[in-house]
Amino acid sequence: MKLLIARPMTEAVEARARAEFDVEIREATSPLTQDEMVRALTEFDVVIPTLGDQFSAQVFAQTSEPRCKLLANFGVGYNHIDVDAARTAGLSVTNTPGAVTDATADIAMTLLLATARRAGEGERLVRSGGWEGWHPTQMLGHHVSGKKVGIVGMGRIGQAIAQRCHFGFGMSVAYQSRSPKQVDFPTEYFPNLDALAASVDFLVLAVPGGTETRHLVNAEVLEAMKPDGFLVNIARGEVIDETALIAALREGQIAGAGLDVYEFEPEVPLTLREMQNVTLLPHLGTATEEVRTDMGHMALDNVAAFVAGRALPNPV
Repeated sequence: MKLLIARPMTEAVEARARAEFDVEIREATSPLTQDEMVRALTEFDVVIPTLGDQFSAQVFAQTSEPRCKLLANFGVGYNHIDVDAARTAGLSVTNTPGAVTDATADIAMTLLLATARRAGEGERLVRSGGWEGWHPTQMLGHHVSGKKVGIVGMGRIGQAIAQRCHFGFGMSVAYQSRSPKQVDFPTEYFPNLDALAASVDFLVLAVPGGTETRHLVNAEVLEAMKPDGFLVNIARGEVIDETALIAALREGQIAGAGLDVYEFEPEVPLTLREMQNVTLLPHLGTATEEVRTDMGHMALDNVAAFVAGRALPNPV
């Protein structure tokens, strides 16, 4: 069994992969090219792809009888893989749920706090040497404690964000999802996203990517938000219509945004980069040593089960 790992991993994950499998670990940190994906499907039995490795129907169409039988995705989100096309081609697909929950929820809170309290803007001021000292009306931001947060998508990550907001900051929690959820603290369920957006101070996106959620937050949702409301996205960039978001920020329809993901990442529009009321992070959602190692081990657990002929732990 030959294994390809699409990008460098943490030291612990690479050591285990080399000890247990006949593995090739690609040195480049960029996504696989189309030619590399075709090679992956034809020369390897198992591939561990990562975010940005676009295993589309077109790629599978170029490999009529792929040698590869498993894409053990490194990450919980797998919208970069056409799962139906993979299955048609005889491949199984797995992911790494659970391992990413707390780290991603922490980044949501980082963005929420940093944007509301103007932390990024303040740091830039200090670094520029332009800070002239404290005064009573310096860089007044928005209070977070006791405010109302709306969570879009109440899965593992959404619930982890809601817990932090409720227990950590005394925020009231509302949410929108396909169906009501049972949690151990008070929440308010909204079946309609526009209604949720209109009722909250902070709107946090925690839905999966894919065709069903592309441009879920559009001009209409942004228009529904309060003028002093904030939008936070730790889901996938394409969940927001980026053009509509820029217009809403420019026109003052919302107070600000905190973004860890972008519609066409790694490209980030200059307009967004120049806005002081926007906090921008380089997709740091799961970027801790512990979490990335856990993710890698979970992907390798799927590989090990496949090689041994056992049931896959995390099929999608």
